[in-house]
Amino acid sequence: MAGATASLNVARLASLNAPRHYEDNAATRDNPWVKYTVLGISLLFFAAFLLLPLATVFVEAFKKGWDVYLAAITEADALSAIYLTLIAAVIAVPLNLVFGVSAAWAIAKFEFRGKQLLITFIDLPFSVSPVVAGLIYVLLFGAQGWFGPWLQEHDIRILFAVPGIVLATIFVTFPFVARELIPLMQAQGKEEEEAAIVLGASGWQTFWHVTLPNIKWGLLYGVVLCNARAMGEFGAVSVVSGHIRGVTNTMPLQIEILYNEYQFAAAFAVASLLALLALVTLVLKTYIEWQAARSLRDSQQEEVS
Repeated sequence: MAGATASLNVARLASLNAPRHYEDNAATRDNPWVKYTVLGISLLFFAAFLLLPLATVFVEAFKKGWDVYLAAITEADALSAIYLTLIAAVIAVPLNLVFGVSAAWAIAKFEFRGKQLLITFIDLPFSVSPVVAGLIYVLLFGAQGWFGPWLQEHDIRILFAVPGIVLATIFVTFPFVARELIPLMQAQGKEEEEAAIVLGASGWQTFWHVTLPNIKWGLLYGVVLCNARAMGEFGAVSVVSGHIRGVTNTMPLQIEILYNEYQFAAAFAVASLLALLALVTLVLKTYIEWQAARSLRDSQQEEVS
C-alpha cells in the first residue's frame, strides 16, 4: 500500500514538472479577437434588449413633462394600484420568508419521508404558468368552484378582491426564498448547530445565534427577488383580480389598461415606477452579493490565521 502511494506521488510530481505542450497549442490559447467578439456580442445584446427598452420607458414617461408625469402617478386609480401592489407584497413576502426558512431548514438539516416530494412542490410555481395558477384559484373559489357556494353563503369574497390577489402572489413567489437557502444550508452542513445543542443551547438560540448569521445574506437575496416578483406579477393576478379599476388593479394591470386606452404617457409613468423598482432590486442584489463575498473572505482569513 505504501509503495502504491509513493508511486502515485511520484507520478503526480512528474505530471507537474512535465512540459506543458498544450500551452503552445494555438487551439487552446485565448485569441484576443475571440475575447473581444464575445464581449461585443454580450454588450450588444445588453444594449438592445435591456438598456434600450429601459431607457425608452423613462423617456416616454417624461416625454410630456414633469407635470403630466406627476398627474399620472398621483391619479386616484394609479394610487389605488400602487397601494394594492404594496399590500400584496407586504403580506406575501413575510409569509414566503417564514415558509422558505422553515422548508430550507427541514430539507437541509433533517432526513424524512417525502423530502423529495417537498422539493418538487417548492419548484412547482417555476414550471406552472402563472395564468394556470390563477385558474386554479378560480376553480377553487369561483362561483362554480369547489368552495364557491359556501363562500357565497357566508359572504366571503376571495376572487375579484384582495385575498385572491394575495393568494395568487404567494403562489408564484414562494419558491424564491426557499430555493436560495436550501443549497446554502446544505453546503454549510449541520455541525455548528449540533455543537451548539451539545453545549446546551435551545432550538431558538441555535437558530438565532448560529443558523441565521450563516444564512443572512442568502436570506436577504431571496427576499429581494421575492419582493420584485410579487410587485411585478401579472398573469396570475390578472386572472383572479377581475380588472376592477381602482379596486383590484395592481400596477402591472393598471399599465395594461392605460396602454389599451392609448394613455401612453400615463402607462409609461406607472411603468417607470416598476422599472425603478427593478433598478433598486439590482442595486440591492449587487450589494448583497458583495457583502456575501466579503463575509466569505473574512471567514476564510480567520480560519487561516
